[in-house]
Amino acid sequence: MSLLTPSKQPFFADKNKAFWTLQSAGWTGYFVLRTLGGIANNMGLLFIVPTALTTATGYSLTLLMASAYRRLIRQKPIITWGVSIVLLVFASAMFSSIETWAHATFYRPREMPEGVQFFGAILLDFALLAAWSSLYYGINFYLLLEEQSDRVERLENQASSAQLAMLRYQLNPHFLFNTLNSISTLVLLKETQRANTMLSRLSSFLRYTLANEPSGTVSLAQEVETLKLYLDIEKMRFEDRLRAHFEVDPAAAEARLPSLLLQPLVENAIKYAVTPMEDGADINVEARVAGIEPDRRLIVTVSDTGPGLNDLTARPSYSTGVGLANIRDRLAQAYGADHRFEVQTDREEGFGVLIDIPLQTREQLRDVA
Repeated sequence: MSLLTPSKQPFFADKNKAFWTLQSAGWTGYFVLRTLGGIANNMGLLFIVPTALTTATGYSLTLLMASAYRRLIRQKPIITWGVSIVLLVFASAMFSSIETWAHATFYRPREMPEGVQFFGAILLDFALLAAWSSLYYGINFYLLLEEQSDRVERLENQASSAQLAMLRYQLNPHFLFNTLNSISTLVLLKETQRANTMLSRLSSFLRYTLANEPSGTVSLAQEVETLKLYLDIEKMRFEDRLRAHFEVDPAAAEARLPSLLLQPLVENAIKYAVTPMEDGADINVEARVAGIEPDRRLIVTVSDTGPGLNDLTARPSYSTGVGLANIRDRLAQAYGADHRFEVQTDREEGFGVLIDIPLQTREQLRDVA
């Protein structure tokens, strides 16, 4: 069964092996066709001898031409084409001379072609070697183009990964500044036990988040666990004023999204909803799956019961500092135009942000890779 299983490796993955395969198959085909043509025209079995010599000559000449073309293909176009044409004419003359000599010596002695016959042989051999040269250059130019395309794609992926990492790292100092400032306040108030507990939870949060690749993805379940760690830290400051609720569709739990994508939204909700209100506010994180295969979408909404957009001075609708701008950039880097980032301005109360991205699992991402 293994002999019948097609290889997953591209034919041109090994360029050297592909060249010898095509070279041998092509000239073998040339020999078979010339032989069958001679037999069909009643030239007899002796016609095989000069045909074999002609085939061996063509095979050897094209090997020499390939060696020269391999060096010429990366030169300036004027050098590549100029020298290639000279080599092609020279090889055609040699090929025709040997072919006519072989036929005159082994097949029809004392009938050396002259004039129009010899010129016709040169034209036919020139056309044959020109076709071989065109095929050689065509395949190799295609492979060079593919190589350059792969290189550009790798560079673009590296640039995209670097951009995602930069955006992700942008969150850490922003979050750390706020958290350490809170710990400092607790120390100044001599609430040592609360400050120590907050430091311990901060350590757990950082250990959890730094274990993930900055440019990688995590499951929604992991992202929710990260948010809960973060909220545990913030509840040390706000206690009952901070009320968090999670409603995650089980079908969405394994969906992949950029790590720490939702944390800035929760942080903004705390800053603009929980902090200014005496009774605090509720923060709701909802996730569901929409659509059908193969176009299923992950819909995530983060909302609060704060003042919303009524107080434009306290909470501008277009940006809330690092958070929303960072998320917009990360979504654009990760999904291009295939995403939706919507600030919900028609809510009866509070503020909300909706994120709509393709539903991707670990297995799907592995298959794409």
